[in-house]
Amino acid sequence: MTHLATHLACSLVLCLGLAATSHAQSVGDTAAQRFAALDKNHDGRVSEDEYDAAALFRTLDADHNYRVTVEEMQALLGPDRDGRLTAADRIRVADLNGDGELSQEEVERVAEMRFQSLDTNHDDQLTLAELQVGFWRP
Repeated sequence: MTHLATHLACSLVLCLGLAATSHAQSVGDTAAQRFAALDKNHDGRVSEDEYDAAALFRTLDADHNYRVTVEEMQALLGPDRDGRLTAADRIRVADLNGDGELSQEEVERVAEMRFQSLDTNHDDQLTLAELQVGFWRP
């Protein structure tokens, strides 16, 4: 995977709005809103456990067939916006086997990459400041 593709794949999780927090809950458009949704124990830090890739996958996989399609991702993301990756783009850059869908393994891999990218001090915790710095960065 090229450097650009890796960064685009990493943006999948954050730009999805980290929807793992709840099926019914609005994700929020700001880093602070998303941080608050992720910080389940309200300690001012998001641990790798709180940055839950398995929950993200369950949220994305609306039909529970263990695959995430462009349509499922589009339903979560809403309409395409200028300057942002489309659902098809997000699938394409994270789809390691080229089948046009994402497996749980592919989603978890991207989530782990994104967490590591955001965790600039490498303490296995994200602060609001770290999330804000990397919020729209691919």
